[in-house]
Amino acid sequence: MDENSQQQPPSFYERPNVENVILPIAQGVKMGIERVTNSFLGLGGAYGGWGDNYNNQTLPGFVGRRLGEELPQAEVMNLGELGFHHRMHTPDLSDADHLELEVEVGARLVRAAAEANGWNPAEVDGLLVGMSAPVSQDYVTRIARRAGMREDALKVSVHKACDGSMGALNLALNPDLAIPGGINVAEELAGKKVLVGGIEGLSRFTSHARDKNALQLFGNGMGLFGVVPGENMKLLAGKSHENYDEEGLLQVRMYYPHSKEMAPGKSLLEIQQEAGSHIRIAGMMHEPVDGLPIVMAGLMGMVKLFVRSGVEVVTDVHLQYQALMEKLGQSGREINVAIAHHANYKINLLKAKQLVKEGINFPMPWLLHDFGNVSAASCAIAFLRQLQEINPGDHVMFDGFGAGTYYDVMAVSMG
Repeated sequence: MDENSQQQPPSFYERPNVENVILPIAQGVKMGIERVTNSFLGLGGAYGGWGDNYNNQTLPGFVGRRLGEELPQAEVMNLGELGFHHRMHTPDLSDADHLELEVEVGARLVRAAAEANGWNPAEVDGLLVGMSAPVSQDYVTRIARRAGMREDALKVSVHKACDGSMGALNLALNPDLAIPGGINVAEELAGKKVLVGGIEGLSRFTSHARDKNALQLFGNGMGLFGVVPGENMKLLAGKSHENYDEEGLLQVRMYYPHSKEMAPGKSLLEIQQEAGSHIRIAGMMHEPVDGLPIVMAGLMGMVKLFVRSGVEVVTDVHLQYQALMEKLGQSGREINVAIAHHANYKINLLKAKQLVKEGINFPMPWLLHDFGNVSAASCAIAFLRQLQEINPGDHVMFDGFGAGTYYDVMAVSMG
């Protein structure tokens, strides 16, 4: 994990396999998608972003325009040190244009991800998408319909901030996460064609933020990959964990339905059956009191929020994994690679160091230099970036974490 191995990598749009288009919305909005397939695993997907690209030199000017005043030099973050060199932002648009834009990019992503798996969108049986701040409450239904998926395909929206895509993957793989009184998503989708990932229009979400760190860290991003649960990806061990952020170290407004009520011993998650075959998993957040979209306690606050609990959850899953390997007569077998949420490089580096102290040591590559923090999309993108290096039979750990606070960690067998 060396963030300095390439001081100024090219932007995402400049990558050789990216398909770039200008979408005819407002004055035109750029979008890029890259498809990835590993035929040995029988698994593929697509990822990308939309909007204008800003590198670390041009970003302060953009942030200043958002703030309506120049960003003081003392508050310009060293983003290269945090693992980020580029991020994508959309211009200011009307609500109608934001909706049309994000539905179109989402539908194009669904089609590209399906095709990367050799599927027609009409063959896809499930679409599970993590989103921090959906542009509409029926967003997943809208993109599924526009992409050409069947109306009866299961659609699940997961609102657990940056943990959304891993919360979705855990639902798809782990039958122990059955929804009380409702559908068991993993049992329903076992052996079927499923797309899982995250789509985050964070430029829209942060456009009215006043938090200077948030405006510099976050950007647009999206990624979906194909899974046939129990076949090309099998759950070995996993855990879903909630730990409410009482201090408000990362405050995020809930732009989705939630009662905003809490009760002792009750889950922070609320499950709603929406119209048709759409299920919503909505997570309680510590919201800013002034109506702003996001307020951060600073980088040390993020370390405090995510590292300690994150290490505990990863350690618990690793112990489950080791016990299973012992039971299967594979004592000493280890995780080949971990795909962790890219909150920032320093958080992941510190987590890795703390895990080593617990006797846990596996690769946790940093893979998103050309995106900012793209919340629920980051693990999906990172997995697709690593996909060509994964072999049949490899064991992969997914490490998702996000505001709320939510953690979803899984060890899986590939292929």
